[in-house]
Amino acid sequence: MSQSIREQILQALTITLAPVATALGATLLRSPVHGVPREASPALLLFPESDTIVERPNDRVGRQLIVRLVALARETGAGPPEALADQILVAAHAALFAHANFGGLALGLRELDCEWDVEDADAGAAAIPARYQITYRTHVHDLASQG
Repeated sequence: MSQSIREQILQALTITLAPVATALGATLLRSPVHGVPREASPALLLFPESDTIVERPNDRVGRQLIVRLVALARETGAGPPEALADQILVAAHAALFAHANFGGLALGLRELDCEWDVEDADAGAAAIPARYQITYRTHVHDLASQG
């Protein structure tokens, strides 16, 4: 059975981000349903947030997939967790834009926003979420066929 273009893009994101996370000693996790344990930090988290139809020209459907990356780091004594989380996000951002069409699956990539969340309750944890919009097309009757 064929996979949707959306799932193919999410898999391409995972393939693109995995070496980035590994190079920085981080764990890449896609849509974790539980909190990230301390031993899995630092981490780069990938969450698909929404997939919206933006246009329907003829038998094609223009779509916008919103994904959220979260760079997560905890205090280790080697420096502030914010600095490591920022470093992970900078590398992930560069990797995404180096492969902005994800092997021809996407029409475009756009950064939407970024936030900072520093939590003292977890002995110094920093999370930097950034959201991206990926534009792609499918056929109106087939989510697995590029439009």
